[in-house]
Amino acid sequence: MRIGELAAQTGLSRDTIRFYERTGLIDGQRLPNGYRDFPPETVPWLAYVRTAQALGFSLTEIARTGEELRDTPDSAQALSALFEEKIAVIDARMAQLAALRADLTARAGSGCPLRAAD
Repeated sequence: MRIGELAAQTGLSRDTIRFYERTGLIDGQRLPNGYRDFPPETVPWLAYVRTAQALGFSLTEIARTGEELRDTPDSAQALSALFEEKIAVIDARMAQLAALRADLTARAGSGCPLRAAD
């Protein structure tokens, strides 16, 4: 299918599809007339990409895990493992942000907030 049809079916802009192609998330073949041609399985893959982005995965993570999941016989189990890894990353980041917030709160209203806390 051509890029316009792919854009219509996925709700993505042509520019986004071109970006995904440049970054290697999707593969399109060039026809002799220069048009891009994408296989039908690109539509569900792009739905996966959009969902994964909404769940906080970066395009780099999506590209890496997409390759892994294609070779995994039980992708539901593999996805659950990826989600657990992502949750651990989020928990660690939340702890870092809580510590940062506590430090900023302790410094706010002090004589010189940029001095080391005692």
